[in-house]
Amino acid sequence: MTKSRTTRWAKGTLVSAVAAVVCRAGWERLREWSSDVAAADPGAMGAGWLEAMLASVAGLVAMPVLLWVGMRLLGERGNHLLVLAGVLAWWLIGGHVVENANVGATATALLLTLFALLGGALSMAELTDT
Repeated sequence: MTKSRTTRWAKGTLVSAVAAVVCRAGWERLREWSSDVAAADPGAMGAGWLEAMLASVAGLVAMPVLLWVGMRLLGERGNHLLVLAGVLAWWLIGGHVVENANVGATATALLLTLFALLGGALSMAELTDT
């Protein structure tokens, strides 16, 4: 592995870790908001459903944006694979961490670390126009 590949991997891992923490925090706050809306009117059918859907969409849509912006800010181009596969991985990993109430702190930390390492590996593939 060359020095530039090592640097790219480190940048991808760092950006993925920060993006995972930011997305998780935002997604959880939005989920709490949807729960508060549902609890405010427990007799109403569908209370909080729209808010829960909005929370899920925002939690998923924020990830590719954060990955792309983070890598661009660190001077890396050709991050197509990281962004595309990263959002799929986040849908599985982040969705499990945020939406599943039974995930403990240790499992959450391990899953977010897994996502960061996966992001680092995905960032190794630089897809550029020739």
